[in-house]
Amino acid sequence: MTPDLIIFDCDGVLVDSEPLCNRVLTDCLNEAGFDLSFDEVARTCIGLTLDRCFAMLEERFGRPVPPGFEAAVQERTYAGFQAELEAVPGVTDALDALAADGHATCVASSGSIEKMRVSLGLTGLWGRFDGRIFNSAMVARGKPWPDLFLHAAARMGAAPAACVVIEDSLPGVRAARAAGMTTFGYVGGVLSRPLAAEGAVEFDDMARLPALIKAL
Repeated sequence: MTPDLIIFDCDGVLVDSEPLCNRVLTDCLNEAGFDLSFDEVARTCIGLTLDRCFAMLEERFGRPVPPGFEAAVQERTYAGFQAELEAVPGVTDALDALAADGHATCVASSGSIEKMRVSLGLTGLWGRFDGRIFNSAMVARGKPWPDLFLHAAARMGAAPAACVVIEDSLPGVRAARAAGMTTFGYVGGVLSRPLAAEGAVEFDDMARLPALIKAL
């Protein structure tokens, strides 16, 4: 199969933001009285929208996050981005190779468009996807439901069966598989989780991605 469209997740796939985002979120939650370890936060929240994370935490602790909490998390996250955010190693060269091979690409992420504008902008990737960036606010249900990937495919004029998704989270892989899309699971990040059991083809080096796509 030669894919008509390659759909990238953002956090942990294009930008190496997962350790920073989850560190900030863990700190903010503990300051607000939610006793959670970094590993617990990462396990609960990676791949999901903040709203869904907060709903799960409210169910567990019996109380919501305090007013202004999301804005405080965002402010500290963006400050961290300015100080230390980098693209995932090898992703720029991989994107160059995919473009040279004529592949259409887009982004479909649980994160807000504003957050992606910051993270992709700081790493020089926004211009590569401008106009082809989709997020969970555009659909009724975010990951792990397939809605976002189906929306991205429809907007890009691609049949789901002809799409390849690049993900790094369990909810993301589940969403892509539910959409009927071939799924590659990037497990080269520090916070990687096993993804093969969910039906993803695992790979740990972004430089290998163009060859994996060609092998289809």
